Amino acid sequence: MLYEYKFLIALAFTLFIEIITLYILIKYFFKYDDAKISNSLLFFTGFLSSFATLPYLWFIIPLFIKTRFQYILFGESFVILLESLIIFFLLRVSLKKSFYISFICNILSFLIGLIFLNN
Repeated sequence: MLYEYKFLIALAFTLFIEIITLYILIKYFFKYDDAKISNSLLFFTGFLSSFATLPYLWFIIPLFIKTRFQYILFGESFVILLESLIIFFLLRVSLKKSFYISFICNILSFLIGLIFLNN
C-alpha cells in the first residue's frame, strides 16, 4: 500500500479516536457544559488539532529524524505540545488541562493505532 494511502487511513483513524476522546474528557471528566463548550466547537477543535499536526508527523519530521525511537519521542512530543496550544486557545481551558487532554488523546490514538494499523 502506498505511504499516502496509509497516511489517509491513519488520519481518519486519528480523527475518530481523538475527537471521541476529546469529547469524553471535556464533557465527562472535566464536566464542561454545552454553554461553555459546544459540541460543534469540540468537533472543530479535535479535527483542527489532528489535521494540523499529523501531516508534519508523517511527512516533515521523518526528513530530519531517522531512528524510530527519536521519531516517536520528538514527533509525539511536538504533536502533544502543538495540539495542547490549539486546545488551549480554542476551548479556553487552562494550559495544564489542555496539555493533559492532548497527552491522553495522542497516547490513546498512538497505542490503538499500533494495535490496529501496524502491519
